[in-house]
Amino acid sequence: MRTGKPLEVWKTLCTDYAIRAVWANRDYEPYAETRDRDIRELLQDKSIPFRMVKDHTIFEASEILKKDGAPYLVYTPYSKAWKKRLSGKHLEPYLSETQTNWLKTGNKPFPGLRRLGFEPAGIEFPPREPDERIIRNYHETRDIPSIQGTTRMGVHLRFGTVSIRRLAAMAVRSNEKYLNELIWRDFYQAILRHFPKVVNQNFDARYDGIEWRNNREEFDRWCAGMTGYPLVDAGMRELNNIGYMHNRLRMITASFLTKHLLIDWRWGEGYFAEKLLDYELASNNGGWQWAAGTGVDAAPYFRIFNPYAQADKFDRDRKYIRRWVSEYDTPDYPAPMIDHKTARARALTVFREGIKNRVKN
Repeated sequence: MRTGKPLEVWKTLCTDYAIRAVWANRDYEPYAETRDRDIRELLQDKSIPFRMVKDHTIFEASEILKKDGAPYLVYTPYSKAWKKRLSGKHLEPYLSETQTNWLKTGNKPFPGLRRLGFEPAGIEFPPREPDERIIRNYHETRDIPSIQGTTRMGVHLRFGTVSIRRLAAMAVRSNEKYLNELIWRDFYQAILRHFPKVVNQNFDARYDGIEWRNNREEFDRWCAGMTGYPLVDAGMRELNNIGYMHNRLRMITASFLTKHLLIDWRWGEGYFAEKLLDYELASNNGGWQWAAGTGVDAAPYFRIFNPYAQADKFDRDRKYIRRWVSEYDTPDYPAPMIDHKTARARALTVFREGIKNRVKN
């Protein structure tokens, strides 16, 4: 176990050991690809093979393509091609235990978490054992934030502590809706790989003409969960307190920031990146651009979530809201930052004008 900047560590390893070959799991984020390219060049200079293998996804970006070799830009046909190609071999666990027994021959046990610099945070961490009952009922419970209706396996996928193949195998047996969510993850990974510009640019350049308001005070109120919209505030306070937010709330809070407040999706995406324990660049970026209407296969810009209607539909008894917004229904709770109808009309105007100006130019 070595710590330090990757390239410098590998220079030291090449000096300390007679390395015959190096294997690594492939990572698709721009930083990781730059890191791995630098290490590959270092090893090539020393005639050491560097072999990258798939681990993080069921299918990589190059495996699910259109007949003409172009990447899919719409989820539904991508998911159909994904399912058509899926076979039992894609769901089999990798033989990591038998293939890495040689790691245990030395007298160097893997260091504990404290030694690596980790400290207990007091936050409940979802167990590594997926709850098959939740997966089985996922289509009925996934949108209700007040109950444990999702597996919360995202954090394990993010850190590699649960295999994507294991979850996909359970989904194939139990619930297609859950499988579809795993396919969304592969889809966004492929988009990031094919179009790395999405990290900091709109996928759809028509939206480059949007004049975001980017009011810092309003952004801070959104971050703190003080918008005056109870469901939005509950989601943000959940995020701030435990590093997690229910997926339905991720869509609602993202829509509110980009449409009600007309704040650039990149501000919100960056805040989620800081706070989410299950943060993955591809999924976080894809979700934010979907909500803003700027991304691949995104919600149309005129789709603007009504936080009140969303609360009535998915938190009818206000259990979730009351769990996180203690002053709800009291004089201490702030008034709404902006009227929903006013915000919606303003957003429609700004987005229409932004597209029109972009087309003109």
